[in-house]
Amino acid sequence: MTKDIASHYSQGTLGDVIESGLKITVGNDRAVTIDDLAPVDEFHIGGRPASIHLFDQLNLTKDDLVLDIGAGIGGASRFVAKNYGCKVEGIDLTPEFCEVAGRLNDLVGLSERVNITEGSALDMPYEDNSFSAAFMMHVGMNIEDKTALYKEIRRVLKPGGTFAIYDVLQGPNTEELAFPVPWATVSESSFLATPEEMNEHLTSAGFTVESTADRTPFAKDFFAAIIPPKGGTPPPLGLHVIIGRDAPTKLKNMVTNIGAGLCGPWEFIAR
Repeated sequence: MTKDIASHYSQGTLGDVIESGLKITVGNDRAVTIDDLAPVDEFHIGGRPASIHLFDQLNLTKDDLVLDIGAGIGGASRFVAKNYGCKVEGIDLTPEFCEVAGRLNDLVGLSERVNITEGSALDMPYEDNSFSAAFMMHVGMNIEDKTALYKEIRRVLKPGGTFAIYDVLQGPNTEELAFPVPWATVSESSFLATPEEMNEHLTSAGFTVESTADRTPFAKDFFAAIIPPKGGTPPPLGLHVIIGRDAPTKLKNMVTNIGAGLCGPWEFIAR
């Protein structure tokens, strides 16, 4: 299953596509910033505004060592490092994502504060009690055993450490999603939990859930703003670049699924 997930996200030329897009949007007159990368490298519903909404709740400081589970190409990690002064360690299953993350860290001058390692969130190469905070953005949808996942995250967090989740959850409509979606081509690769199940999984793993927030209305507004009108041309950099194959269909299905109450993004803050 892990190979299938990595294969789903792999493109082979992602780094080159992003750099080509940067030549159009930035040119050669100045250095690239994380703001230039934001349209493409924060691979979650809402992009940068969603990141700000989540991380501003965590009271991060420069003394924190933060873990990014399912870091992708490192956009959220770079945002945290740049804006809160933290060092961030990320882990992701997809080799291409990790390679591109390193290239982009170098490009924006954050390679000393952000490191993305290839590996599984269910068996992470970190010592117990290593991190003061951890976050996971749009990752749990690919992982069936969520209790095992959260136990592993609890293992590497220091006592009292904060764990923030921003994931797509099952909606009140329990009919099957329209596939493909950004995280899965077929239903066998998609494992959505309900909000109630999320509470149970986190509690079973030893966390106390401090707050939850349904971000579905925010998601509807986001998709309405980014999907070009019929016949329109997408920008050089955007979620369509990192989604890759069948991006228009996957984005269209997300709008349909969220609108039908089949799924939607939620935040959880646990300790």
